This record gives sequence, C-alpha cells and structure tokens, in this order.
Amino acid sequence: MTDHPDHGLGLQDNTELLHRISARLADRFAGVFAAETVERYVFESYTALARTAKIKTYLPSTTEHFASDRLNALAKSKGAFISDVPEVLFVCVQNAGRSQMAAALLTVEAKGRIRVRSAGSLPAAELDPAVVAAMSEIGLDLTREYPKLLTDDVVRASDVVITMGCGDSCPIYPGKRYEDWELADPAGLPVAAVRIIRDEIHDRVKALAASLLNHPDTVKEESKA
Repeated sequence: MTDHPDHGLGLQDNTELLHRISARLADRFAGVFAAETVERYVFESYTALARTAKIKTYLPSTTEHFASDRLNALAKSKGAFISDVPEVLFVCVQNAGRSQMAAALLTVEAKGRIRVRSAGSLPAAELDPAVVAAMSEIGLDLTREYPKLLTDDVVRASDVVITMGCGDSCPIYPGKRYEDWELADPAGLPVAAVRIIRDEIHDRVKALAASLLNHPDTVKEESKA
C-alpha cells in the first residue's frame, strides 16, 4: 500500500486508513453489525497486531483480514451466519510454529470443506523461520501468514479447538470438541528437527480431517476430561 507511507506508524497516524477499512467491512457486514461495532473490531485488531508486528508494512492488510475473520466468527457464534462446514481452531502460545503448521496442513487436506483458524495467547512478532522453511519444502508458503491473538469470538465460532501441547488454554464452551496434541516445540530448532514435528502434525491432521469429513455428526461434542 505505497500510497500510505506512514502506515508503519502508531494508531493515531493510521486513523484515516483504519476508518476506510472500517467502512469497507461495515458494507460487507451491513445488516449483521452496526458500523460502530465493525469500527471497534478494526481498531482493536490493529492495536493487537501492532503490539507485536516486527514488519509494519503489512499491518493495514493484516488488520483488515484479522478484523474480518473475527467478525465472521462473531456472526457465526451469534447465529447470524450459518456455516455448512466444520470450523477448527489450532491454539498455541505464540502462534508461530505448531499451530500455523497444523492450520496450513489442514487447509490443504480439507480442500475447502473445513474452515481453519489458528491463534495464540501471546503472539510472536513473526513465524519461526525454520517452520516457514520446513513448510516450503512441501510446497506450502507461509511467508504471508502472521501470528494472531486468541480471541473469545473465534473460540465461540469453532466446532473443534485443538491446543498444541504448549500449555496454552482457551475458554471452555459446551458443545465443542477439545483436544490437546502433545508435540515438541519447534522454536529454536533446525529445519531437520522441525521436519519431524511437521510430519507428526501432518499425520494427526489427516486423521482429524477424516473424522470431520466422514463423520460430521461427531464434530460437536463436549470436552473430554
């Protein structure tokens, strides 16, 4: 977005740009949310991303994407949208490694038949470079992905919530399927070690996709103790 040379600056410097994003999303969600609600989500999303973003260049586009996804999730949780596909959320603390790999792999396996998200309670500034490299080896480009803050709206909208063995937690709501996948942390590991974690995640993702797509009635179940 070269016509906004100040888009890497603070919230005040970006107010006009954020208002334009808000107007676009308000049109998209007309009849579902008031313009004030949309604007609040846009400004909140920008603030959350700006806290950790290492590269500010993409903040406007990531803000619009993040706010739009949160609004979609909120609409679904309130019954304004009816989703005809299962929705899966992968959660880890930094949303920079395991959860990003799982989300990318499930997106490929699902072929549009599952909606996939990932998030973290303390998002990192960027994805782990070794994770990006390991995923590129199998033809998946994560260079434009970014760590996202775990928010209540995306948890409420999800049918399946999977934590990645990293001690992160999220709100527990009835009628959802919760799993915890015990996986090694790729942070700081070489690509060869990340490759092993990637392949383990891929095996788990294949089984998950099969369970959701072959038996959709099993998606919504209570968290298992």
